[in-house]
Amino acid sequence: MFELTLNGVKKYMDSTLVLKNISFEVYAGQKVGIVGANGSGKSTILKLIAGIEPMNYYPGYPQTSSYGYDEGFVNVPSAATCAYLEQSPTFPEGLTVIEVLNTAFEEVQEIEKQMRELEEQMKVLEGTDLEKALTKYSDMLQLFEVKGGYEREEKLGKVCTGLRFQESFLNRDFDLLSGGEKTTVMLGKLLIHDPDILLLDEPTNHLDMEAIEWLEGYLKSYKGIVVIVSHDRYFLDHVVTKIVEIEDMESISYKGNYSSFVEQKEENMRIQYEHFREQQKKVKNMETQVTNLREWALRADNNKFFRRAASIQKKLDKLDRIDKPVFEKRNMRLDFKAAERSGTETIKAEGVTKRYGDKVIFKKADLLIQYGERVGLIGPNGCGKSTFLKMLVGEEQPDVGVVEFGANVKVAYLPQNIKFHDEDMTVLDAFREDISIPEGKAREYLAKFMFYKKTVFKKVKQLSGGERIRLKLGMLLFQDINLLILDEPTNHLDIDSIETLEAALEEFKGTIFFISHDRYFINKMGERVVAVENAGLKSYLGNYDDYRSVIEKSKVEKQPISVEKVSEISKVQQTTSKPEDTEAKTLAQIEKLEAEMKDLDLAMEVEGLDYAELNRLFVLKEELSQKLDLVLNEWVSSSANI
Repeated sequence: MFELTLNGVKKYMDSTLVLKNISFEVYAGQKVGIVGANGSGKSTILKLIAGIEPMNYYPGYPQTSSYGYDEGFVNVPSAATCAYLEQSPTFPEGLTVIEVLNTAFEEVQEIEKQMRELEEQMKVLEGTDLEKALTKYSDMLQLFEVKGGYEREEKLGKVCTGLRFQESFLNRDFDLLSGGEKTTVMLGKLLIHDPDILLLDEPTNHLDMEAIEWLEGYLKSYKGIVVIVSHDRYFLDHVVTKIVEIEDMESISYKGNYSSFVEQKEENMRIQYEHFREQQKKVKNMETQVTNLREWALRADNNKFFRRAASIQKKLDKLDRIDKPVFEKRNMRLDFKAAERSGTETIKAEGVTKRYGDKVIFKKADLLIQYGERVGLIGPNGCGKSTFLKMLVGEEQPDVGVVEFGANVKVAYLPQNIKFHDEDMTVLDAFREDISIPEGKAREYLAKFMFYKKTVFKKVKQLSGGERIRLKLGMLLFQDINLLILDEPTNHLDIDSIETLEAALEEFKGTIFFISHDRYFINKMGERVVAVENAGLKSYLGNYDDYRSVIEKSKVEKQPISVEKVSEISKVQQTTSKPEDTEAKTLAQIEKLEAEMKDLDLAMEVEGLDYAELNRLFVLKEELSQKLDLVLNEWVSSSANI
């Protein structure tokens, strides 16, 4: 069993210290998540393990002082294969998608090529030369098998099915793919490669939910080491068994998944705070003793008191001070300007049809979102989620039907790909471009979004993905709004920033309509899920877990029952139920359903009921009505057969 080890790693980028003390180990088969704020060095750690970022040691290392030079060790077993998926990978040119995926088999293909050449040579060899060639061929055949030469089609098919690479996609020019599509293809290549150590940097950023759930299952059964940098809390909860947190350039390891890490960290901080308080009492008491002893020494002119005071002071100076834990981290401070509320109907789509060439995106789709709702739009990549938002904000037009806002809607739209018309502008200039605000007030406001001091003079084109989102959010939230439209708002944000965003959104009084593949975010924010299904928009009450529960139940109900099972059920019913008993139970069920529907009618007549509650009651009534129709049909059918 091999292991991956980092021990006391200190890393400089030029003369800037980026990692100070990183130590952790990962054993074969273990899945580890690395978490921390943006810019904390998580990606650097993956690059160090992969060997992409070298350790630069001073000649004659080790040494006690190494300003500008690295320290510590990254131990990767020499026999282990290692593959790294970066956030912004570089790509080969002039290849199709399938050709890029097949580069994962380069080693196997080279072995196969040598075997074919040897086969040709053996046709003319004789005697000892033939025996040597046969021995060499046998060794190569064994290596070909060990390297998975006979499993190429199976591996390729499994990954293409899981990531849903259709034949048309596989034949596309790789250079013409979007950045997200390229990253997904490179992920597929890595999974096909099947290395001993798999390093993944934000692997879920461009995947839809089905692909993410498939990847979760794939990684859980992966035999090698997996190290993941991710802000997807749901994904971390389902995959990893250990969390390494990077904070203040140092690492702390926690057993368990992300939720377990959060609980452990909160408990550790509570304990640290108690120890800090106890130590502060002790320190204060010792400081008081020193002051009193010195006063007594002066009054009594007694050196014993001075010596005693000096002894206590010496203990104080040597005391290993416990830091006060920081419960409130420096992060975005989001607040929303109060705007006049919109009309009851905030977003309305009727009979929407949209196609691109032969591909139908929507066909007679309908949707109604009321004021104050939090609605998440979900569906596989390419199903039309972003297209719907673009139609809503006027960037696209439906072929048929209407997509529109309600009365008095004041909207702010955060797109998935954030662009600024002049990338050479500074953060400060971009923010002030369309508003009248003094520079000092603008800088004070931008500080809420973590643009401090000189960072406001940073050019927009130099901003990271997370910084671009923070700047755009700052620009949007400066306006009076009552409707927020968000397209993948958690992409590129670290977990602390996502939680800050969630807390701010919970305080927002208006309507929120968002697209997200972040299931944790949907669970936190969503009150209704709208899924793009069969070119339509289908609503599910509740959050993502509620939606999944309905889908899983539907799958179970649709599973065919075997002839043997039908026969077994029939026999049980015949032996346990008499016709009159069944009829009595059915009538009782009908009466119960009718009574429940009557109660719902009375509940909906209550004055002042808000739309969300009214909608919830209406949906419940519809469900009961459908159930009642089903029971009545079964009862009529069974009565006719008696």
